[in-house]
Amino acid sequence: MLKVYICYNKNMDITYIVSQIFTIIMYILLAATYFTKSKRAIVVISGASLIANIIAYVLLGAWTGLAMCIVCLFRNLYILWDEKKYGKSERIRKKDVVFLIIVYIAIIIATLFTYEGFLSLLSVFATSLYTYSIWQKKTKVYKFCGLPVGILWIAYNAYVQSLFGVILESALLVASVIGFIAEVRKSKKGSKKK
Repeated sequence: MLKVYICYNKNMDITYIVSQIFTIIMYILLAATYFTKSKRAIVVISGASLIANIIAYVLLGAWTGLAMCIVCLFRNLYILWDEKKYGKSERIRKKDVVFLIIVYIAIIIATLFTYEGFLSLLSVFATSLYTYSIWQKKTKVYKFCGLPVGILWIAYNAYVQSLFGVILESALLVASVIGFIAEVRKSKKGSKKK
């Protein structure tokens, strides 16, 4: 059963407090991605937030979430390398599809080794959807997918009893809504000028 009162069973020891500090750092960085226009900047900032999230999940003992963060970190490093080597592309190429398939296979393998029950799959669903959004060539899709991804991470953070994870993911969800609305307004203005 999903624990509504998050800190009920969590000892407020130094390990938990440090995990929450890294959670705060992670969400500050991640929120910045929703206001960034460059895909490269999104990937770089997201990578830095993943490192903070990895540390937080180690401290919380949230192994499925940790595994998803590691897969995402490698995913982001590949995206940076690919853009640097081949440059930006506005269309999806065959190698992009192969990359997406490899990442999904890595997600499945990581899940098999870290599965902690049905609720741990919330992090898997969030990671899978986020991977699809960041794989897209347009930031509008990324910002739209931030909505269901946010809801899934809120639920996962409640499951692993991360108080600041729930609070800040909720704030990030609001940021993603604002970022998406701004993107839609910008595209409407652009289409009116044509």
